[in-house]
Amino acid sequence: MALAKKILRTPLRILIALFLIGVLFQVLHWQYASEILLIAFVGIGTLYTVRFYTKSEKRFVDYVKLTLIVFWSANGILRIMEFPYTVVFQVIIAVSFLTWFFLEGTAYFLDEDRRARNSLTQIIWNCAMVAGTLAIIAGSLLHILQWQFAIPLLIMGILIVAAYILKDAFSVSNIENEEGNNGEYQL
Repeated sequence: MALAKKILRTPLRILIALFLIGVLFQVLHWQYASEILLIAFVGIGTLYTVRFYTKSEKRFVDYVKLTLIVFWSANGILRIMEFPYTVVFQVIIAVSFLTWFFLEGTAYFLDEDRRARNSLTQIIWNCAMVAGTLAIIAGSLLHILQWQFAIPLLIMGILIVAAYILKDAFSVSNIENEEGNNGEYQL
């Protein structure tokens, strides 16, 4: 499983960053936003499914995560294709997300020993991730209120989160030392 995990980690991170770029294109009303999002949804759904089936030990929470990712990807694909009845997918996504959050929640971001990672570099990157996420939320809400700086704030947040996701994707030195949490994909 370790080899399959390492092989699928980088493409999944690239596809998640591609998804964020597609969202950015869509917010800015640029061309090819739908195509970029479609590629990202198909790729994430396919690679996560492959990753799940190559995993040797599967627990209930793993099935919940698979349901969450597959239905999220299918919902995204169907919404891009303007399929009108996606509310069923959205309900399943919500239920599976809440189930995952109650079963695993923030423990997903901890080490196997259930200790938080606390090196200075990781703390800085985690602070950047929180700042990027808050910028996305604030930019989205302020865009609804038609604040003039909402789009730059939203763009900054998306770029920070994309950089966070890609920070390890091309790093060779950390690959041998990384340990996953239950063999699952982590950012």
